[in-house]
Amino acid sequence: MKIGYSFWGFLGNGITDTPDGGRSHRRPLIDALLGRGHEIVFLQANRDLIEAGDDLGNAYAFHSGTPDIDVLFLEWRWAIDGRNTTPCGTEGHTCDLHRQTELVTWYTVRLGTPTLIWDKDRQLRPDSVWRRIRQTTVCEAALEPTAGAHRLLFPVDDRFLDEADPIVLAKKPRDLVLGYVGNQYDRDQHFDRFFAPAAAHFDHLVGGKWTKTDRWPHVRFLGRLPFEAVHAVYGRSLATVLMLPERYAVVGQMTQRIFEAVLAGCLPLAPADILHADRFVPKELIVSSGSEVIERLAHLQQIAGTQQHADLIAACLDRLDLFRLSRQVDALEAVLETAASPVEVERGAA
Repeated sequence: MKIGYSFWGFLGNGITDTPDGGRSHRRPLIDALLGRGHEIVFLQANRDLIEAGDDLGNAYAFHSGTPDIDVLFLEWRWAIDGRNTTPCGTEGHTCDLHRQTELVTWYTVRLGTPTLIWDKDRQLRPDSVWRRIRQTTVCEAALEPTAGAHRLLFPVDDRFLDEADPIVLAKKPRDLVLGYVGNQYDRDQHFDRFFAPAAAHFDHLVGGKWTKTDRWPHVRFLGRLPFEAVHAVYGRSLATVLMLPERYAVVGQMTQRIFEAVLAGCLPLAPADILHADRFVPKELIVSSGSEVIERLAHLQQIAGTQQHADLIAACLDRLDLFRLSRQVDALEAVLETAASPVEVERGAA
């Protein structure tokens, strides 16, 4: 199929001062689709070139108009006051929402082009009209997606999973007990309950955009880090905490932080209020309070570098199979085939 793909972010490392978690998984997904014979044209601005000065050459095609396509694929954008709701050309304006509106109006509404909406940030309301019209299909990165939506998890490259060596990762020297890289957005509850108490007892650091931190004066915040520094932070850290916004936790939507950490050998502690937490981490790494985080970290310090440590990393790697790229591309292709088919079939989880 010829897929018109709309995303607001980067395929490469991009720039530091921007939120774009998709950098960890977008390019592998695109390359896998290309490898399976699909043609892809990107319909948003080439931010890699414009903002990061990263020339991707002829490997990828960008188009600022409305080329002929078989399917429109949207990484869903939503209104953000002061950013994409302002007039074009004003200071701080980003044109992602305007461009998405243009694409939906032309392809989805006017031409009736089959349209896939990947609601990666859970911003599409359950009663949204886009969930109800015939030519649209919604995908969500949750184990329990909204009724009528399909499951499409954030993918991790098969090669990374197959090449990861738990013993080597367990033996790696780590000067930090606790590390986290990610932005503050709606994570205060998990941070206050699980991360902050442990940070008072162990060497730690937090990278990412955290703007309201007065209540945690003991926590070492580094600010935003270059994307390529994420692996290095987790490579220094014995463990992390998988902190999620409540809208993610209640449906079992895990972010890319889990495989960024595990592939670096950093053990992820999962708050027990995350739906299906036991599908993301072994039960030994599920925590119900800040005191439990402290206890688990002390235990991990004692077993660091041992076979028991390697076994825990191996168990975490096994659970990443849920996110395996080949599995997610199979799911996406099934949704694409259904969306592009003139025959209506019952929608369900991929």
